[in-house]
Amino acid sequence: MAAIATSVSASFCYSSRIDGYKPVSTAAAVPMRRRRVVSVRAEAQAINPEIRKSEEKVVDSVEVAELAKPLTAYCRCWRSGTFPLCDGSHVKHNKATGDNVGPLLLKKPKQ
Repeated sequence: MAAIATSVSASFCYSSRIDGYKPVSTAAAVPMRRRRVVSVRAEAQAINPEIRKSEEKVVDSVEVAELAKPLTAYCRCWRSGTFPLCDGSHVKHNKATGDNVGPLLLKKPKQ
């Protein structure tokens, strides 16, 4: 696990913006709506240096009883535009770096 942690390089940025604040007077003000923006950027290098490298793409599935959808894919390459959900960005990452990272699939058990 230490080898994986040392080979992944990512930078994290957190900023908080306040939108929609319009002071009317000192006695009354329109309520504020807060928007939090989190930006994650991973370097262009392999994310998976040694786990199951003989496989074309490492995809793991976990059965979860209480899910809204029958299948939900979570990103493990840190490049998804819909992070934390997978949007298929790992395909471009894998071609560029020779990596084999894939999503984590959460599935409802078959009944």
